[in-house]
Amino acid sequence: MKTHLYENIKIKKSNTNQVTTLIETDILPVIKFPALADTGLVEHGFSTRLGGKSEGNYASMNLSFTRGDDNEAVMENFKRFGRAVSMDYEDMVFTDQTHTTNVRIVTKEDKGKGIIKARDYTDIDGLVTNQPGIPLVTFYADCVPLFFIDPVREVIALSHSGWRGSVHKMGKKTVEIMQREFKSNPADIITAIGPSICQSCYEIGSDVAMQFKEAFSEEAYADFMYQKSKENYHLDLWKANEHVLREAGILPRHIAVTDICTCCNSEVLWSHRRAGAKRGSLAAFLMLKNRSVDHE
Repeated sequence: MKTHLYENIKIKKSNTNQVTTLIETDILPVIKFPALADTGLVEHGFSTRLGGKSEGNYASMNLSFTRGDDNEAVMENFKRFGRAVSMDYEDMVFTDQTHTTNVRIVTKEDKGKGIIKARDYTDIDGLVTNQPGIPLVTFYADCVPLFFIDPVREVIALSHSGWRGSVHKMGKKTVEIMQREFKSNPADIITAIGPSICQSCYEIGSDVAMQFKEAFSEEAYADFMYQKSKENYHLDLWKANEHVLREAGILPRHIAVTDICTCCNSEVLWSHRRAGAKRGSLAAFLMLKNRSVDHE
């Protein structure tokens, strides 16, 4: 009989649209998007702070080797999460996030880079592949995960978009790579904007706000930016990225916008705004399922 270790988890949601679901696997809880699962093409998931081996400031599911945690504990965390989402941890491919809009095309030769093999690339905030069985992994603690599935060309992408990535339109850059390299039609692409900081929690200065004002239309800017005072603004990264995806040609019905704020749920999710530098990291995972028959 299954033991429901996490059935009492309470996650505050911004609406009742059920855009995300918290799934309790036999191993640990996983946040998933029904819109992605319904394609039948991928395995995917977004982590919580629960179900890992890490201790202290990193307890318990920390998915970063770079924050000072014990490497053996982090490796065990990846093993556990991989089992929970049907992905082989040894095949995972990591970004090297520096808030760029650089997207790397991932091939079979990249399997394991970042986890069991050294990365031979730097400054990569997005990953795209048409190869099944390669788990793409990106990292978070308030920034926005962007998931992409082209069910026609069978191409996926996963990108990290903080405020810098958002103002420079990382979502659009990712779609452009999918178009150029794999002939994707934006109208076919299914997307999801993952758990990240909400507008109420995300206060920014006028210098950042003005960069968004220059990069977006007046209508879009008014939709995602709230001015609290002369020097203080509140930025809605979810709406900003939704505008970016629409600008890239993604159909509104193909954009699932998260209903979970990392900062509002800092007991369950890692939040840099809430915890500061002494914390772990969340991760997003996306993988094309292995096909029973190869398609040429």
